[in-house]
Amino acid sequence: MTVSQELHADLVIIGGGLGGCAAALSALQTGKTVLMTEETKWIGGQITSQGVPPDEHPWIESFGATRNYRTFRNKIREYYTTNYPVTTTQRFNNQFNPGHAIVSTISHEPRVALRVLYDMLAPYLSNGKLTLLLEHKIVNAETDDDQVRSVTVQHYNTDLTYILIGKYFLDATEVGDVLPLANVEYVTGAESQAETGEDHAAKEEEPFNMQAFTYCFAIDYIDGEDHKIEKPAQYDFWKNYQADFWPAKQLSWWGLVPHTLEPVKYSFFYEPDTFSLWNYRRIVDSSNFEKGTYQSDITIVNWPQNDYWLGPIIDVSEEDKAKHLYNAKQLSLSLLYWMQTEAPRPDGGFGYPGIRLRKDVLGTEDGLAMYPYIRESRRIKAEFTVKEQHISGEIEGKESATYFKDSIGIGCYRLDLHPSTGMNTYIDFSAHPFQIPLGSLIPIRVQNLLPASKNIGTTHITNGCYRLHPVEWNIGEAAGHLASYCIDHGLVPHEVRNNEQHLKDFQAQLVLAGIELEWPKIHKV
Repeated sequence: MTVSQELHADLVIIGGGLGGCAAALSALQTGKTVLMTEETKWIGGQITSQGVPPDEHPWIESFGATRNYRTFRNKIREYYTTNYPVTTTQRFNNQFNPGHAIVSTISHEPRVALRVLYDMLAPYLSNGKLTLLLEHKIVNAETDDDQVRSVTVQHYNTDLTYILIGKYFLDATEVGDVLPLANVEYVTGAESQAETGEDHAAKEEEPFNMQAFTYCFAIDYIDGEDHKIEKPAQYDFWKNYQADFWPAKQLSWWGLVPHTLEPVKYSFFYEPDTFSLWNYRRIVDSSNFEKGTYQSDITIVNWPQNDYWLGPIIDVSEEDKAKHLYNAKQLSLSLLYWMQTEAPRPDGGFGYPGIRLRKDVLGTEDGLAMYPYIRESRRIKAEFTVKEQHISGEIEGKESATYFKDSIGIGCYRLDLHPSTGMNTYIDFSAHPFQIPLGSLIPIRVQNLLPASKNIGTTHITNGCYRLHPVEWNIGEAAGHLASYCIDHGLVPHEVRNNEQHLKDFQAQLVLAGIELEWPKIHKV
């Protein structure tokens, strides 16, 4: 391995997903210099390289998002109305939803999110305060007692490496890749009930029991045309595969209602009184645009049918990781082939050969997302860990989430866990609108490394609602501010949290930056 050069900045951010971008933006807005790396060709993580349109709470248009995240959403709409032939009706709709997806009031194309993120970071790329290294993966970290001194990243297609040196290091990778290399204490998978006291926790600790991951892909539909792909190598396996907890074969229109576990039959296109998979994560509703702009709607396939739960990809051998990534790709391609050739249609026929794999939408040769959609990461052992009992909506007499005096943001989503590699079915139940405690961002020992994604101090259970787009953004943005505040005041993060005046001053900085710290009428416990 040849070291080409050292690079220095105030903050070194490993991972250019939503959390990484938000962290970079907040640090840059407070005058710091930033080095940010990203494994893929695209920054943006789950919203771009993973192909997942936003999952958001129902109040997102008016409350429950940081100012920067709201700016991001507004710029998405502005990009469409400025550059696309949007219909007159939708052009003046201040809640214009390009895809009219079931999951989001602003479902949109990954490339648009990518352009907007670059627009928001553009001034700092131009003035040199932000250095961005794409297609670079962390390969080493040097530590000294409780301090990270440097990390080494390598370009995917060459042997060129950089040693990155900073005052603070942020792990914004999708699976917490910095943590083991920097000897940061962390957990994976499912904790035991004895450890967390959570009603929905596992009976015994299961570190390799992690939520399914998914290779998403984009499709449109051209009736009368034939766009069938080549039969995938594992098609016969996936066509016949059925998990013990699943009501039918994996490749079928059947699934489970997550919170009741009742069997449900989906429709492909819209049918009355059914859940339409086509509308579920649609990113382009062609009726929003002038006639002739699109041949068809475009939708993202991130469905129960292509969730992969046959094995984890965290803390396993490279051989096992490669095997599971390949199998997951084969599952997604097999689902596509099944829909094109054998899926039952309402008219009694089989297959939709007009389904077209839109490779261009996700920018890859195989048409699958650049990176799998990761629901569950390594998680730091933190000064404070959020548990089910803090936020559950199912605890009798608990009218709101636990109040955290060290709040650095807010979020809201159900405790939504997909089937897992332990061959467990959904865990899905209500959660109160919640806060993000500062303690969940502070490692128990290492002083100058912070989590900036789905790797904060949550449990396997509470990860289920702290993993969504606006929450990941809020975590990253707060982490960037925390590192900046510590640099300015010569502190380490636990000193900010555990000193009343510093905590108050830091929270004031967050509020000034447009970060909401509590929900209206939240109950203080």
